[in-house]
Amino acid sequence: MKNTALSSTHEALGAKMIPFAGFNMPVQYEGVTIEHETVRNAVGVFDVSHMGEFLIEGSGALDLIQNVSSNDASKLTIGKAQYSCLPNDSGGIVDDLIIYRIKENTYLLVVNASNIEKDWKWIQSKNHVGASMRDISNDYSLLAIQGPKAVEAMQSLTSHDLSAIKFYNFIVGDFAGIEHVIISATGYTGSGGFEIYCKNSEVKQIWDRVFEAGVHYGIKPIGLAARDTLRLEMGYCLYGNDIDDTTSPIEAGLGWITKFDKDFTNSEALKAEKENGPKRKLVGFELDERGIPRQGYNIVDSSGLVIGKVTSGTMSPTLGKGIGLGYVTIPFSSIDSKINIQIRKNTVPATVVKLPFYKK
Repeated sequence: MKNTALSSTHEALGAKMIPFAGFNMPVQYEGVTIEHETVRNAVGVFDVSHMGEFLIEGSGALDLIQNVSSNDASKLTIGKAQYSCLPNDSGGIVDDLIIYRIKENTYLLVVNASNIEKDWKWIQSKNHVGASMRDISNDYSLLAIQGPKAVEAMQSLTSHDLSAIKFYNFIVGDFAGIEHVIISATGYTGSGGFEIYCKNSEVKQIWDRVFEAGVHYGIKPIGLAARDTLRLEMGYCLYGNDIDDTTSPIEAGLGWITKFDKDFTNSEALKAEKENGPKRKLVGFELDERGIPRQGYNIVDSSGLVIGKVTSGTMSPTLGKGIGLGYVTIPFSSIDSKINIQIRKNTVPATVVKLPFYKK
């Protein structure tokens, strides 16, 4: 079990720690609902240092990234980030990731913690252009400072105008007394804020300064459980739940990050799937009655026939009702379609809704 540079800090704060993706991680502090509402209404801080970071550099860097990723990284200018995925050879997804263009020929790829080794080997196997690859995952920490008061609360820690950093843009600058920190507006909660990439040796100083600066704004540490309810209210996919090696970006609703004006891994097959239409689709649904949908529960039609499976589900703290994501056959995938979730012995009616569930 690996620790982040802040694991002992979380333990001292009384966090409930659990094994997650091979790391000892804080799942909650005060409770999921309190932490969730803190991020929706004020500002909260997640330690997500378990995420992986790869540096891809050199004259072949863009060619390699274009080959392995579904989105068009040629559109990235320095200071911009892009959500993308790594398609596999059989129609599924190796991982989803964020690509940052740091310099002319330097890109940072941020991947899921559980997939670091898998992704590294996959990208390496496609590196026929001599791009330089460095796995810096063990050397860097990542804090997500999220919530509507994040910018105001953190402005005193930097000489840069945080409000000027647009969504999916970033700067490299000073923060909390540390130089050359990546400050990125690429949150996973839907409530604004930004993420801070720094060296492991710097993160404790940044953590302490962040909480000092945020004390009058109701700042709190937030665990992974609230991170999950927050991202689910936004309808954001979680790798291992909603997307994996068997789900295509087309059926997962990720056609918008799948650009067919370039060649990439398995692009011909994915293009054909888009043109012909997938056999199933990832949808969002709300329960019409009391209940909590969970990953793996069957989705059935009115006659009890299985038409799909729940991939993510929770009781939404904001909406006060059960919500979820799941794959269903195409006839049941349109907005307002009536479906049923099999919750143990009960069949609970639900309605397919337009994402996101949470609307500001």
